[in-house]
Amino acid sequence: MKRARVAYAGQVYEATPHDAGLKLADGRVVAESDVVWLPPVANVGTIFALGLNYADHAKELAFSKAPEEPLVFLKGPNTLLGHKGVTRMPADVNQMHYECELTVVIGKTARKVKRADAYDYVAGYTVANDYALREYLENYYRPNLRVKNRDGCTPIGPWLTDAADVADPMNLKLQTTVNGKVTQSGSTKDMIFDVPFLIEYLSSFMTLSPGDLILTGTPEGTVYLNSGDVIVTEVEGLGALENTVLRDDDYYGKAQ
Repeated sequence: MKRARVAYAGQVYEATPHDAGLKLADGRVVAESDVVWLPPVANVGTIFALGLNYADHAKELAFSKAPEEPLVFLKGPNTLLGHKGVTRMPADVNQMHYECELTVVIGKTARKVKRADAYDYVAGYTVANDYALREYLENYYRPNLRVKNRDGCTPIGPWLTDAADVADPMNLKLQTTVNGKVTQSGSTKDMIFDVPFLIEYLSSFMTLSPGDLILTGTPEGTVYLNSGDVIVTEVEGLGALENTVLRDDDYYGKAQ
């Protein structure tokens, strides 16, 4: 089952896909264009994000070898933005790129989970676009807060897909288009550290809670963006997440 969270007529609703648009939890059917899409997870906990979790992306960024241990950093909930949202590009940035990522949503408390049992703790999956701003990077093993924790710099959604409906999360195609042109293609099967490994690894030293998110990294194919670009990050079977990037002047000008 796929579920979204949307704002409509001043209230927030859970919604499901419908031939005519979206079916709200109260039974009404509305057009997708009439709602504001919200992050599909209502109560987000800790947000974990993986760096360099695809060998081809590590090579793309001029690393001679991939990490031997997961490179994990944390993100604040302020970073999340819904489907169809607009993300700001700071005035002093010219090296901003997308990152299409499979995102794991934890469904129950997990502590010292064995790899073989890891999927039992997953509620579902969604799509994230974890933008990076390379001008602000201190070094790849200590990401600067300004690189990955900017307000609205991590679109997520549009759907939360139940884990039971994803037969093999480690064999899903990923694709990004910029203004309709395919710029990134990959597969989750190429992750260095797969989903069961990451759940075992993280829960070995800290407790995972319902609503925690794990953004699992991105394959090669990232390109720098321009103001006005429309980016669609898609994971097979989970949906296509659309976002627009606007430079500060364009963003605030449009808002006025």
